[in-house]
Amino acid sequence: MNSAVFLLLEISVLLFLFRGKFANYASFWPIPEWRRLIGSDWAGRSILLKKSPKVMAIAITVTIAVLTGQWASAQLTPMPSDLAPLSSIPVPEPDNLTQFVANKTKVIELGKALFWDVQVGSDSVQSCATCHFHAGADNRSKNQISPGLLTQLPGGANGFQIGGGPNYQLIATDYPFHKLSNVDDRNSSVIADANDVTSSQGVFEGVFNGQNPDGTDIVTFKSDLDGFRVGNANVRKVPPRNSPSTINAVFNYRNFWDGRAQHEFNGRNPFGNRDANARVVKAVSSTQLQAVQVSLNNASLSSQAVGPPLSRVEMSSAGRSFPTLGARFAYNSMKLGRKLTLLTPLGKQAVAKDDSVLGQYSLSPQKGINQNYTAMIRAAFRPEYWNSAMIVKVDSNSNPASFVAPPGRPLLEDEFTLSDYNFPLFFGLAVQMYESTLVSNDTPLDRFLSGTTSALNAQQKRGLDVFKNQGKCINCHGGAETTKASVRNVRNQPLERMIMGNGASAVYDNGFYNIAVRQTLEDIGLGGTDPFGKPLSMTRLAQVQGQTPAVPGEGGAVTGPLQPNERVAVNGAFKTPSLRNIALTAPYFHNGGQRTLREVVEFYNRGGDFHDQNINDLDADIEKLNLTEAQKQDLVVFMEQGLTDSRVLFEKAPFDHPELILPNGHPGNTTSVSSVAVAGGVNNAIDSFVTLPAVGRNGGVAIDNATFPRSNFLVGVTPPTVTPPSGGSPLQNSITQKDCPAGTTLKLMTGGYTCLK
Repeated sequence: MNSAVFLLLEISVLLFLFRGKFANYASFWPIPEWRRLIGSDWAGRSILLKKSPKVMAIAITVTIAVLTGQWASAQLTPMPSDLAPLSSIPVPEPDNLTQFVANKTKVIELGKALFWDVQVGSDSVQSCATCHFHAGADNRSKNQISPGLLTQLPGGANGFQIGGGPNYQLIATDYPFHKLSNVDDRNSSVIADANDVTSSQGVFEGVFNGQNPDGTDIVTFKSDLDGFRVGNANVRKVPPRNSPSTINAVFNYRNFWDGRAQHEFNGRNPFGNRDANARVVKAVSSTQLQAVQVSLNNASLSSQAVGPPLSRVEMSSAGRSFPTLGARFAYNSMKLGRKLTLLTPLGKQAVAKDDSVLGQYSLSPQKGINQNYTAMIRAAFRPEYWNSAMIVKVDSNSNPASFVAPPGRPLLEDEFTLSDYNFPLFFGLAVQMYESTLVSNDTPLDRFLSGTTSALNAQQKRGLDVFKNQGKCINCHGGAETTKASVRNVRNQPLERMIMGNGASAVYDNGFYNIAVRQTLEDIGLGGTDPFGKPLSMTRLAQVQGQTPAVPGEGGAVTGPLQPNERVAVNGAFKTPSLRNIALTAPYFHNGGQRTLREVVEFYNRGGDFHDQNINDLDADIEKLNLTEAQKQDLVVFMEQGLTDSRVLFEKAPFDHPELILPNGHPGNTTSVSSVAVAGGVNNAIDSFVTLPAVGRNGGVAIDNATFPRSNFLVGVTPPTVTPPSGGSPLQNSITQKDCPAGTTLKLMTGGYTCLK
């Protein structure tokens, strides 16, 4: 060995011998097993060498390798930690995509239509875009509060703390949800604290009962038992986690905050290879169908896409299935026993003539496009997944039970065409391929990293330096993707062993961390289970299944297999998001509890809000940063300006979009709302709406970049929407009395409409 190796070994042995004093080196922050959530064995710890976590990790790895005689097997593979232009990274795509897709361009067209089409929702109001319309996220601010997972209990428990109830209009002073007398001192007196969540309003409580002749769902509404009621009226439900941006989400190895949208898509639901019963149906001849198991890698966006359309909180009444949703877009009303007119894609929404994807089909000034979903599916996907006269009969779980010849009568509610049965396969892949075009890789940072040094000004460069060094942001937001949860990073290193915040070693899922935003028990995130009782965590799943994969350490060095009883740190961990366009996607974190980037920087500067309470689960980097006032400001300016893609800001292609009519709370407040009687013998609050005008490939005015809560949604403030020359509502002549519930009267207003009693 040469002298450098001897020196490294000497340092390594010293670090190993004194590991107790240098335990706090880790650059990640997962957590322990459930039984260890309560209590703490933490004592005072040194913060030495925290600026070089990789050096320490490699040194300790080398020490372990030498001491155990495994020097030859210890390989140091550099991980993608340094920042790089996002354009230098290929967009992930399933390896076997061509086995399903016939024409990628047509798939993208179908995906954009489905993503923005409000007809996907049970109420013909909720689309995927309804919660992801503003830089891929949601900045509405009325009826956007959820009591979260801890207090959102059956039986009418009402845990609303912010505003005291649903249908609350958020204001700036509601944030942050955890208020301290000194923003730089996590131990200063607590002025206020709330475990609520800022999220996105979804649907009313109801049960699916079939479809109307016009393609809308027949829903029997029920009294809401989750607390989403004002007086005697239901209001729209709100999910218990904040809506993350869909822009650049294609780079995530898994999606959703808790990672339940799997890397592999099974063509049916979000759970990939975990669901052993998931099947699509394939035509093997003109008279023979076969149920087959499929798995597409690099497809967590497909897995994510098929979740919300069936969620009884987000987009669907309870009991609706994807085959039924597929029938809605083709041969509607199977339960009613007749074949109906095909729905017009985006039939309730305007599409710009110069839309970058759908403009060639626009019916402007009329709504929709001159296509139908059946034809779009057939143009996009291989015929073996839609071309058969044979009928699929399903069981109570919507799985294929048998295949029969056409019955010569209207189809029953458990009978579907091949195309309808495979609709979740089409929906998931189409939405993924559209979202794969939403890549924001032209920020000032990207240009700077590509060699244009003038792309960042002096203050932004100082902020970048804080980001990479004293602020330690890069430890979790590294790589070209600005997230360690990326396909590229996790594929190389899915599990990681690290000394955690409490000084003890643990293994965890790479890219998912507990950062003490809230107390761990309020939402265990990745520590939860899937519908089959399996751990969401890849680490825990490996232990449960008796697998012992090699677990890399920081820097990629293999440090040995996962042991059956080894400590796992996944409870309270959440996916690290990308940071591009972060200035446009407030509020922040999985609970939406921080309003501004300044508040986010202050959170990290004080070492989190629940540092001591979460110490057994905490990453060692979540400590006081001691940033100066100037450093804080520089970091904020870098994130606000250096990470914003102007194409996103001005909604230029590929970020242009059709018109979208957005529910924005209900007339009234947290104690009284206007309501109407609906099917089921209950009252539902009347919706207020605002419109997001259609934008073509050249974009328009900058999207509202005001500090959240969005100013044009505040009570008494006129929304700055585009109005026709005659004034009034931009919805004039497109929204009519028939769009309002029975017993209400349409009222058009600048920027939207409402239906009043």
